[in-house]
This record gives sequence, C-alpha cells and structure tokens, in this order.
Amino acid sequence: MDKKQTRKVLTASLVGSSIEWFDYFLYGTMAALVFNQIFFVNEDPTVGLMLAYASFALSFFIRPFGGIIFSHIGDRIGRKKTLVITLSMMGFATFAMGLLPTYQAIGVAAPILLITLRLIQGLGIGGEWGGALLLATEYAPPERRGFFGSIPQMGVTIGMMMGTLALYIMTLLPEAAFLSWGWRVPFILSAFLVVFGLWIRKGIDETPEFKAVQASGEIPKLPIVDTLKYYWREVLIAIGAKVVETAPFYIFGTFVVSYATTNLEFSRTATLSAVMIATIITTILIPVMGALSDRVGRKRMYVAGAVAMGLFAFPYFWLLQQGSVVLLIVATIIGLGVIWAPITAVLGTMFSEIFDAKVRYTGVTLGYQIGAALAGGTAPLVATFLLVTFDNSYVPVALYIMLTSVISLLSIWAVKDLSGTKNQAKAAALVVEENRA
Repeated sequence: MDKKQTRKVLTASLVGSSIEWFDYFLYGTMAALVFNQIFFVNEDPTVGLMLAYASFALSFFIRPFGGIIFSHIGDRIGRKKTLVITLSMMGFATFAMGLLPTYQAIGVAAPILLITLRLIQGLGIGGEWGGALLLATEYAPPERRGFFGSIPQMGVTIGMMMGTLALYIMTLLPEAAFLSWGWRVPFILSAFLVVFGLWIRKGIDETPEFKAVQASGEIPKLPIVDTLKYYWREVLIAIGAKVVETAPFYIFGTFVVSYATTNLEFSRTATLSAVMIATIITTILIPVMGALSDRVGRKRMYVAGAVAMGLFAFPYFWLLQQGSVVLLIVATIIGLGVIWAPITAVLGTMFSEIFDAKVRYTGVTLGYQIGAALAGGTAPLVATFLLVTFDNSYVPVALYIMLTSVISLLSIWAVKDLSGTKNQAKAAALVVEENRA
C-alpha cells in the first residue's frame, strides 16, 4: 500500500471514529452539567444527576446489541458499508438531540425522547469501533500493526476533546443563555462533521483481509455463532481487558466534572480545562505508545498501564482534595493522559490479533462493547452512588478503580496462552463446520 492510500485509510478510520465519539461524549458531559436540570428534573439535585447518569449508562447496555447487529453485517458484507450506516445513525441522533424540547415544555415526553435518541447512539457506536479498528489494522503491514491500530483509538480522545472544547466555549455564555440555547449548538453543528466523515469514508475500499475471506468463500453464515463456539475464551479475555481501559476513563473524564464542581467547589471552566489539556496530551501519546508496542509487545505495554492505573487511584483523589487548580490539572493529566494512553493504544490491536479475520469484527466488537457496558457507562453512576452511600468519601471510588485494574490484569494474563497456531486451528475447524452446513 502506497503512502497516499495509507493516509486515506488512516484518515477515514480516525475521522469517523472522532465524530462518533464527539457525539457520544457530548451527551456524557451534558448529563453532568445540563440534562439533570432541563430533562431529568427532580427536587433533589443528586437524584436528578443520578437519573442523568443512568441515561448515560443505559446506552452502554444497548451497545452490545448494536455490536451484534453491525458486526454481523461487517463480517458478512464488509467493513466499509457498515461504517457508513453507523456514522449516519449517530449523526441523526445527535442532531435531533439539539432540537428536543425540554421537560418544562412537554413534560415527561422530553426525557423519553432523549433516552430514545441515546439508545440510537448506542446502537451506532456499538458497531462503529470494531469497523474503524479493522479498517486500520487489516490494511497495516505486520511490523506496524500496533501503530495503525492506535490511530482509531485517537478518535476517542479527539472526540472527547472536541466535545469538551465545544462545551468550554458555550459555558462562556451567561448561565441563563447556556441553559436556554447554548447547550444545543454543539449537537446541531455536529451534522456538518457527519457529512464530512461520510465523504471521507466514501473514498476507501474494503480491507485486503476481508477481500481475501470473500474470495475464499469462507464467510460464516452466522458470525456470532461461530465466534461464541470457537472463540468464546478470547471474547471473555477481551471483556475483562476492557474494564481498566473504560471505567477509569469515564471517572477521569466525565464523573470528575460533577465531582470537582459540586463536591470540591472547583469552577466548571477549570474542570473542563483540566480534562481538555489531559485529552490533548493523551491524543499525542496514543500513536507513540502504539508504535512502541510494535517493538516491545502489546501485552507488556498494557500490563504496565494497568498496574500504574491501580497504583494511582488514591494519589489521584488526594491531589484533587488539595483544592488547587494546578493539582487538578496535574492529576487529570497523569490519569487520563500518561497512564491511560498505553492501555488504550494497544487494546484494539491486541483484540484484533486474537481473532481470525472471518469473525474478527464480531469477536472484537463483542469483547469491547460488553466490557464497556459492564464497566464504562456505569462508572459515573457507580462512583456517584459510592459517594452518596459513604458520606462523600472518595476511598470507595479509589478502591473501585483498583478493582478494575485487578480484573483486567487477571484477564490479560491468559493472552500468553494464545498463539497464531491455535487460532489457525480454530479457523480451520470453523471452515470444516461451514462446509458441512
């Protein structure tokens, strides 16, 4: 593949992923700042916040279903067509959110409509990540697969950075203007990003590995059945490995917005600035860590990050407790930037390498989305619940972060038993089964 084609593929993978996550994270931050006041109205502000976070978590549980639907399409008819569908769905749902009337205008119908659109977002993002990852890794030279696989992971932080920047600009408005119409602007303007993303993706071809599967006539009739029959162990490994990548991320990037402003009396602008600075740094570090994994190995990078995450849980909250904006920024940079970067940089490539191309879209998507549902979307809700239950003590939340590290380290330990030969044997068994059918 020449340099021009390489740039086109990586750009298509990154741009679409960034837009999808921009849409997704926009909701998460708005849930902490706005939706608890204009959609999930309650006399007790804490209850309103928890309802808003519950709506944020709900889409994570729909993501595996979106993953099943779109990974089936991706393993059957191709990665490119699937990515066009998922991006279109996300774009529609996000744009429509910006036009919704509030609870004060139409009552209980407002949160119901909001949750419906959030579920559409969940279905779309459920199929997006796996396709964007495979678009990069299945075009990658073997010696650069770690770097290529890290590029779509940058979409997570770029999307979050765009969402945080958009909100930062909008929060400069007077409070009344922000709550009235300012919060709607990023949702509505996201439509332009979606059109750009669809245009970029239109100019790429299917991946070489999917074409090879098509040419061999070995496309599974039901990829999810074959995945769960021959690759169930790999799916479980991926689910467990996802935990430490997703739960701390949403605590450092979403939960901290409400925790720092409400419990520690930081300003909203200072908190969003800390998240934005950390996100810029981790965006730069992700491809560096991905390239490094091509030299030192995926597992070694991942384990180092997971161990550091567990060790940093208590120091993170201690730094926040000092009440210093500088230390707030430092803590967020260390957690969300330096420590999280190697974990997320290698996660996708590591997942793609333990599944055969015939069921790879389904395998990586199931592991990623189920892990996200169990640990990601619930993280702000769990953290808020722990604060309320234990009299605003951060100790249980820190222990929760440490638990995610332990779970993922135990899961990833099994990767040493996986090998290309073993996966080839499974793939051969899959082909025999398909031929018998």
